Order: sequence, then C-alpha cells, then structure tokens
Amino acid sequence: MHTLRQRLPIYLRLVRLDRPIGSLLLLWPTWWALWLAAEGWPRPSLLFIFTAGVLLMRAAGCAINDYADRHIDGHVQRTRNRPLATGEARPREALMLFVGLSLTAFVLVLFTNALTIQLSLVALLLAACYPFSKRYTHLPQVVLGLAFTWGVPMAFAAQTGSVPPRAWLLFVAAALWPVIYDTFYAMVDREDDLRIGVKSTAVLFGDDDRLITGLLQAVMLLSLYLVGQRFELGFGYAIALLGTALLFAYQQYLIRDRDRDQCFRAFLNNNWVGAALFLGIVLDTWS
Repeated sequence: MHTLRQRLPIYLRLVRLDRPIGSLLLLWPTWWALWLAAEGWPRPSLLFIFTAGVLLMRAAGCAINDYADRHIDGHVQRTRNRPLATGEARPREALMLFVGLSLTAFVLVLFTNALTIQLSLVALLLAACYPFSKRYTHLPQVVLGLAFTWGVPMAFAAQTGSVPPRAWLLFVAAALWPVIYDTFYAMVDREDDLRIGVKSTAVLFGDDDRLITGLLQAVMLLSLYLVGQRFELGFGYAIALLGTALLFAYQQYLIRDRDRDQCFRAFLNNNWVGAALFLGIVLDTWS
C-alpha cells in the first residue's frame, strides 16, 4: 500500500505542476481582466482568489484531460510517459483529483459574489467538456479557448458586480489566443493524431495551418486594438501591441517548416505575448 507521500510526485506530474507554462497561459488573460476591471490594482483578496483558482482549475483540467485520454496518450510520442498512460496512476485517482481540486476552487469563488459564482459553474462545465470534445469535433481548441478565458467575465463580475460589453470584447480577443497557440501545440502531435483518429484544428487546417493561424493572429491583434480603444489605454499598451505583433511574426517563422520542436517553441513563445500585454495594461492603468 503506497502512502500519500509516495504518491505525491506522481500526482504532481499528473496535474502538470512540474510544467508551469499551462498555468501562466491561463493566468495572463485573467490578470488582464482583473487590472482592467479595477482600472488599476485589483483588490488583494480578488487577486489571491483568482490566481489560486486558476492554478487549481488548470490542475483539475489536466487530471480530467488525462482521464479522458488514458487510452490515447500511450500512442502519442509527446504524451506516452504521462502517469495514466504508463500505469503509474489509476483512472480513479485522476477523477478524485479533478473533483477535489474543482471543489477547492469553488470554495474560493464563494468569497466573491452571486454573479461570479454563477459564472464559475460555466467554467467547470467547460473544463469538464474540453477533453472529450476532440472525439466529436475538429475544433477542440475553440472549446479550450472558451475554457481558458472564462476567467475574464468572472474577473469583471467579481471586481465590479457586472460584465459590461467591453469586457466581452476582451473575452473574444483572449479566446482567440488559445486557438492559435494550441494549434501550434497540436501541430506537434498531428502525425500521431492522424494515425489514431484524434481531431484537432491542426488536422482540420492541414496545409493551410500557417495561413489560418496567421489570420487568427491578425484578428486577435485587431480585437486587442479595439480593447485598447474601449478601455482608453495609452502608450504602454500600444508598445505591448507592437511587441505582440512581432512575437506573432516570430511564431510564424518558427512553424515555417512544421518541425515538431519548432512548433512547440512557437507554443511556448506565447508566454511572452501574455506577459507583454499584461505589462502594457499595468503601465497604462497605474495609479
């Protein structure tokens, strides 16, 4: 009988706490929204609740994702060493982690307000649905985009008690982002996915993947520009938008040959996009 202490390293790998990039990609849009909703520094209690909540829900999402993919991951080069694929962890343990982490995140939300609590139920539904969407649609990255950026309306609801139209504009801009970077991520697995029948935008886009991701990046930049107009952001945000455009161009350069390692680098590079936009927002809302 293994003790919790012995199982803990396996659980940490199962929920990807050893790979913080996923948490950061969730945190950036949430922090954008918190700062914009507060028009400056958000309340410390909300900053803690949303940061901890994002970390918990990302971990929960990894657990349910690996549960859904437990019969697939062993056939994919990138995921074949995940704990469920190797048999180190049991499916029941993944489900227990998903439930436990989700409930803990929900307890944090209870310290906000009724609207935020209601929106959090949608967040839970999206997190639970995403891992199974790749069985039924070539657009699981769209579901992921909604799940990863649902913290935007939640942040406005918690900070201001409502979700104004300009918050939904930010949500649309932010929701495009995971579709872009997770397509790069899916390009790493495309050969394996085609072989085993897993659906993704990388499979759907095929040889047009560079063109379509480039167009999505252009639409995201336009949406972010409109966000800056609606929130009356200034020079700092303009520089951040320019930096984002340059980073997007670099990502297109990286994926030019569709090399697995370079596509993964393009995915990772998006952390700098999130950081640049956050810095621009902070500078222009400083008070």
